[in-house]
Amino acid sequence: MNAIRLILSILLAAAWSSASAETVKFEDAAGLLGASCAKDIEANCRGVNLDPTRMKDCLYRNQDVLSPQCKNDYISAFDAIQKRVAARSAVTKLCERDVAKFCPGVQKGDRGKAIDCLLAGPRGVSINCNKAVSEAGYR
Repeated sequence: MNAIRLILSILLAAAWSSASAETVKFEDAAGLLGASCAKDIEANCRGVNLDPTRMKDCLYRNQDVLSPQCKNDYISAFDAIQKRVAARSAVTKLCERDVAKFCPGVQKGDRGKAIDCLLAGPRGVSINCNKAVSEAGYR
């Protein structure tokens, strides 16, 4: 159970660190890893500082001894995380004009207030901005 909590906390931290396909919630990716790889991580990555990059590297280095389910799922989970991170980064650029037009008073770079404004549903927000907000998991 501790390994699952560790995986979840690491992946949630990845959400705030550094694409346009469907993305998956960070929690869902962590759940997938926890369900599929907890025993493999405990057996093969003991002693490794398990930030997201090192965990992925450890699983990759040990892929020949991983359970088939873990081997299959860890690639999908980390790919989904990267897509979500990329989608969150893209929101600022894709919604910049919409924020300036529909969210008066929101300072440039205040992503939280900009997202709140866009989620409030002003009419006329561009298709690309709406799509970016959805793919980033804000709605």
